[in-house]
Amino acid sequence: MAIISNATTIADAGAFSVSLGSMVHIKTLTASSSATLSFVDGTDSVVLDSTYPIYVFKFINIHPADNSRHFGVGFRDGGTDYDAVKTTTMIKAHHYESDSSAALAYNTGEDLAQSTAFQYLASDVGNLDDECASGTMQLFNPSSTTFVKHFISKANCLLANEQSIHFHVSGYVNTTTAIDGVQFKMSSGNIDSGKIKLYGVKDS
Repeated sequence: MAIISNATTIADAGAFSVSLGSMVHIKTLTASSSATLSFVDGTDSVVLDSTYPIYVFKFINIHPADNSRHFGVGFRDGGTDYDAVKTTTMIKAHHYESDSSAALAYNTGEDLAQSTAFQYLASDVGNLDDECASGTMQLFNPSSTTFVKHFISKANCLLANEQSIHFHVSGYVNTTTAIDGVQFKMSSGNIDSGKIKLYGVKDS
């Protein structure tokens, strides 16, 4: 028995005949009371250059050491600090476990306008045993020396006040210098546990 997709046989009698995706795993970092998790091109087997046009970060079960902390990202443009200037937007939707409130809104307090601050990807993440944040961030063409560097993040988390909240963050790093490092951290305190995986996406 064969599995056929788009007139192409992808499995026949249990044997796969073609690749099932274009994402290539590059690196996984695991938090253990970690102040930061950093991906730096050319360091510790990390690739973050012209090898791939798109890079995808998947953050899984990010659990803060302290309650109600914000999980954020910063970008490095050739120096040692993750302070590349960003302009961003944030939209979020929430729904309480008690069904007492639900809303969708633009979040003016957590966007950035030409700022070197870390961009929050999820805010007020709880630190009870079952509370965490998970999501994905895409970074486009970080090695470009012509264009700004766009990024898009989608995340969901269980907040400290017992609600599910979805964050949609997008923006650009406003530099034509190549981005050679990406760092994740909490607004204060450590990342108690969780993983961040980095993938490169092929052209085809």
